[in-house]
Amino acid sequence: MSKGKILVVDDEINITQILEFSIGSEGYQVITASNGEEAVDVAKREQPNLIILDIMMPKIDGYEACRIIKANPLTKNIPVILLTAKGRDIDKRLGYEVGATDYIMKPFSPTQLIERIQELLVNAR
Repeated sequence: MSKGKILVVDDEINITQILEFSIGSEGYQVITASNGEEAVDVAKREQPNLIILDIMMPKIDGYEACRIIKANPLTKNIPVILLTAKGRDIDKRLGYEVGATDYIMKPFSPTQLIERIQELLVNAR
């Protein structure tokens, strides 16, 4: 039985594969998207329990995707983790302003990311 559905959004296939394996091996169902526009559509359609979202992506970036997701009544309560190489204070502040629940820097520890996912899902219930 799945612990929950996680949407992973990143345009770098190797990051997506690492996350898919790490999160999937913990018992979560993983669905993926490769850009912000696709992320918004998949979030509405699939209603995941949590979204892991890169910032620097084609079509629309992660900030805008997060803003759209948080503005939609169907998806506004889904926790969003921004997982990104952008580490300046202004980047983090903008991430929280658009509605992100957490902000994690690349490179990241898959173990720490799993722990954060579990904490957020417990708190969301």
